[in-house]
Amino acid sequence: MGVTGPSGPVLDRDEVDRALARLGAEHEAIETSLLALQDHAGRRLLEGAELTGTTKERWETTDASITLLWAYFDAYAGALRSAREIRSRRRWSSREDLVELTELLRGESVTVAGSASATAAAPTMAGTGRLSERFTLAELVERMNELYASSLDMVVAADAVWSALPARIDLLAAELQRTRRLAHSVGVRPGEHPSGDDLERITRTLTSLREQVVSDPLAFWSPAQGSSAPGGGRPDTTRYDREARALEEVRREIDAVLTVRQDAEARLVRLRDVLSRADRTLSEARNARGEVLAKIAASEVPAVSGPPTALQEQLATAAEYRRHAQWHRLSPLLESLEEKAEDELLRARESLSAVTAPLAVRAELRGRLDAYRAKVARHGFAEDPLLVERYDAARRMLWSAPCDLRVAEQAVLRYQQAAAEVLVPRVPGHGGPQDRRGES
Repeated sequence: MGVTGPSGPVLDRDEVDRALARLGAEHEAIETSLLALQDHAGRRLLEGAELTGTTKERWETTDASITLLWAYFDAYAGALRSAREIRSRRRWSSREDLVELTELLRGESVTVAGSASATAAAPTMAGTGRLSERFTLAELVERMNELYASSLDMVVAADAVWSALPARIDLLAAELQRTRRLAHSVGVRPGEHPSGDDLERITRTLTSLREQVVSDPLAFWSPAQGSSAPGGGRPDTTRYDREARALEEVRREIDAVLTVRQDAEARLVRLRDVLSRADRTLSEARNARGEVLAKIAASEVPAVSGPPTALQEQLATAAEYRRHAQWHRLSPLLESLEEKAEDELLRARESLSAVTAPLAVRAELRGRLDAYRAKVARHGFAEDPLLVERYDAARRMLWSAPCDLRVAEQAVLRYQQAAAEVLVPRVPGHGGPQDRRGES
């Protein structure tokens, strides 16, 4: 490289040959990439689609960029062909040839001319006021790489959305139609049941969604954060996923209605049984309340409500729905009735327990009194005058009507205390109680 040209040191023959080999490899790689982009399914779809919105704007730019890419490539190929022709003139290139090759390989020797339609939307010549540009071969390669990356990114993103979403929407739409037919068979219709309205809304949304995805796929693309690779990102399925979840909820509602149709009679029988038990328990509580008021004095006895007539009316309505196959109305009514019937039975049982509590207290006092009497009898103190007197007093109170529980409880406690004194008196000098028979 002893000689110098207008572009710097003149390349020698070996440097020229190495540069031509490298440029030839780049030419093949660029041509392969451009042909792959030209044949890309996404590009062909974009070329023939009626686009709208963001996709339409970006495709206009991308289409112009692809056109410009081919113009750049043709200019690059022409420059490479010219350089090869100069190099092939002689086995040992002359100084003039080397100067010409150096200028061609290193200088701004490539002029790219483009039409207004090809360059108006491209992100290179647009706005420059010029329909041609001059490049070095290195600059031209860099420019082609930039245009190729941006074009491929747009094409891959659109193709990814078209490959993913329309097919999924179609599958969901088919499932929607099956669900609509099933819903109609069990009376779930628009205007009559919320799930029927939901199905209509989902149908409209899916139709609109598919149209938007087909015409503007880039509106449903989420680029990957921090990724510079073409096509880095994923389809945005947020709206699709929301409708899929909504349809799943409707399907569960339809399944519930179908379940009601299958076992409605059995559930109605169980409901009648639960309400009948609640009614009998309340009747028992009312009878027990009268007994308590007659037998127990000075006791607060809660009032007992009447039978659950409102639930009986709703049960009759449920039976009417079943007879007329109005399953969509029967389903929520049965669920509500089952919960209310169990609550009613629990309330009836609690009412019976509250009413009979005084009788249970009296029974407990009677049992305690007899248990202590049996205990003192086992120890030979059944005829003890104090115990006999206190036992008789407590027994009269507990077996008489009306029974004053507070007074009777005090009498039982006095008998317990007397029995304890007889059975376990404290012996002087000892730490614990001892039976009287132990003293004798």
